[in-house]
This record gives sequence, structure tokens and C-alpha cells, in this order.
Amino acid sequence: MRESAAERHDRLLGLVRERGSARVSDLAGQLGVSPVTVRRDVEELAGRGLLDRVHGSVSWPRGRGGPDGAPAGAGRGAGLVLGMLAPSATYYFPEVIRGAHEAAARAGARLILRISDYRPEEDHARTEGLLAAGAEGLLVAPGWRRPDDPSAYGDWITSLPVPTVLLERQPVPGSRLDGTDRVCSDHRHGVLLAVRHLMELGHGAPLLMARDDSPTALAVRAGYADALGVLGVRAPRDVIGSVPAETHPDRFEAAVQALREAVASGTATAALIHNDVDAIQVVQRLAELGVRVPQDLALIAYDDEVAALADTPLTAVAPPKREVGRQATGLLMERLGHGRGQGEEEPRRHLTLLPQLRVRASCGATPV
Repeated sequence: MRESAAERHDRLLGLVRERGSARVSDLAGQLGVSPVTVRRDVEELAGRGLLDRVHGSVSWPRGRGGPDGAPAGAGRGAGLVLGMLAPSATYYFPEVIRGAHEAAARAGARLILRISDYRPEEDHARTEGLLAAGAEGLLVAPGWRRPDDPSAYGDWITSLPVPTVLLERQPVPGSRLDGTDRVCSDHRHGVLLAVRHLMELGHGAPLLMARDDSPTALAVRAGYADALGVLGVRAPRDVIGSVPAETHPDRFEAAVQALREAVASGTATAALIHNDVDAIQVVQRLAELGVRVPQDLALIAYDDEVAALADTPLTAVAPPKREVGRQATGLLMERLGHGRGQGEEEPRRHLTLLPQLRVRASCGATPV
């Protein structure tokens, strides 16, 4: 089986950690790959703070476990290896990963990563790979996409042999997994912020255009119903299902046309759209159809990954992604510390962090 880039990175890091420093040319020979590949790997790992790079050589960063395995710094986690399973490294989760890496580095621990690409059936095997690579504690964001995935692909997490913290995932209430430590964004609160803001600007209840292919999307849909109930209003129409324009162009066009019709008929003057990419493409297509944002339609996006880069910068709900990674890593470090000490184990924790609303031009309010 061909070695993955993540596995090669682990071997490279292991060699540098063992020696303290090494030349790129020597690493290429030991890893059995070209110097170009090693230089590319070193650039990526150095960018993540896992290596120091100087003129054709790399060294183990100061403040991390030294080449003899002893702590090189005073961090309480010096020498520890933490594993992280994430469903993606290209949207939403890069900030979560970055926050986890920052917190691990501050503690002197090393973070290693596996990506599931939203294939929950492979989560278990990828996590076993993290354990085989030496992970002593785990941060796990399963690749769930559908409502029944937590029950179908969640039980294995409760049998992991090391302390584990869930990231941005809500297990089935009352399940065994529900008793696991977790750190999540409160998407229901985020949706309420958006709906309330639009109504305070003088709009009726905004309509929702959202995907249904991720835990965040499902939470946004549930949060929308809750927000309308809290504010005592009814949805102007059924939720418009959103899909990626590049993979389902016909369905995407149908969704945009449904939104255009809602605006033309006066059914709605405001909308919340999940996610950023869809929102930007929707605004572009609406402009072609003669619907202006925010003049004809006040709009808020959900996720705030690229919302600020739209032609008309999009007001957006911003989950605290980086802080989720930081807080989850801190909680995991605490669990590892308690596991090594004496005394009664502390209660499990469910930590919920609140999103923020970042006001820009697309909602018609004055940006702040």
C-alpha cells in the first residue's frame, strides 16, 4: 500500500526528533523519496510549527521534547503526543486544527493529524493509525454527515484506550458517547443572532437556505426552527435546500430561483444562507437575475470562512472555530494530567462556545 503524506510526515518528524537536527538530503535517502518531496514536506511542517528550518537542514523546535525523549522545555505536556481526527483540512476545520496545534505547542506537546474526508466508516481505522503513531490522547471530530451517522458510527469512540475529547459534534442524547468530554460551537445561538439581527433591521422573519450534509448544516436547520419559536414568528416559507453549485448545478439553480421568487413575491426580504461558499454563489446568481443585495434582499451567511471576500462583503455568523481547538486541547491535557496523578476523576464536561455575528454590507446595516 502506498504511504500517505501524513504517514511520511510522521516518519520525518520521528527522524528529526530522534536526532535533534538533520539535512534535507539525508532525510530524502532515509525516507526513500526525492529531495523535492522532502523540501515540500519540511515547508508544510515548518509552517505548522512542527519543525525549524535553516539552509538545507531542519531541527526539532526548542521547547518541545528533545532528541533523547526528555522535555526540552518547561511545558506541562512536554514529550506528549496528541492525535487529532478531522473530517476536512480545507473548510471550517483548518481553524479548529490551528487552535489545537497552538494549544499543544504552548504545552510542549506534539499534535499529529489524520483527515477522514467525511467518510465516517473510515474514522475508526484512521484513529487506530493515530494510536499506532504514539498518540496518548485524542481529539476526535467524526466525519458524520447524516442524522443517523452518530448512532451508526459512534460507539467505537467510547472504547478508545486513551482520553478523548469530541470536537464540534453532538452525540445522540442518552447514548454512551453522550458521556464523553466535548467542545462545540453553539450553532443554535448563532442562528438566533442572525435571525434577531435581521428582524431588528425591520425585516419580517428571514427565510433559510441551507445544506443538510454536515452536522453544522443540521444544527443550523434545527436552530432556525428554535429561533423562530423564541422570537414568536413563523417561517415565510419552507427551508430552501442548498447544494454545491459545482456538483449539482441544476439543483443549485432551482434553489436560487426559489429564493428569487420569494423576493419577487414579497414573501421575504431577508435570508440566512449556510454556508459561505453557497452564499457568495447565490449572490452572484441573484445579481444576474436582477436581485440586489442588500437593496432587495438582506443576507447573512453562516460559517464566516470566506464571507468577507465577496464583492459585497457578507455579514456572517462566525463560530469560534480556533477557540474550539484550543479549549478542546486544554481539556485533553487536563485529562492526561489527571490520568497520571492520584485522586478522584473529575466530572466529564460539555463545553459550548458562542458564535459571534460579524456585521458587513450584505445585511444593509452599517458594518462594525
